Amino acid sequence: MMVKEIRPDVSEVAHADEFEYKDPVDGSISAHQGVRYLFADGSRLVFRLSGTGSVGATIRLYIEMYEKDPSKIGRDSQEALSPLVEVALKLSKMEEYTGRSAPTVIT
Repeated sequence: MMVKEIRPDVSEVAHADEFEYKDPVDGSISAHQGVRYLFADGSRLVFRLSGTGSVGATIRLYIEMYEKDPSKIGRDSQEALSPLVEVALKLSKMEEYTGRSAPTVIT
């Protein structure tokens, strides 16, 4: 999947999967932990549900961007990651599915 129209320096989705977690202590595996998009430039998006209540859940979106240009390091996170946020929203159609146009929490 090409995403150049959104962020020119993210060349393409190199890999996408539903991931699992392997506990390093007891070796147990927890399947179906979320969806990952790994990009050719080293960036990644992770979507996962959290919450243990019986009503609703929280969609967590983790955004990581690999930056090689030293002049770009130290920028405001929201500004630096905003192009990748646009990619995440387009790939997931999150606004369409949730009806929300902004996050309720940013950490």
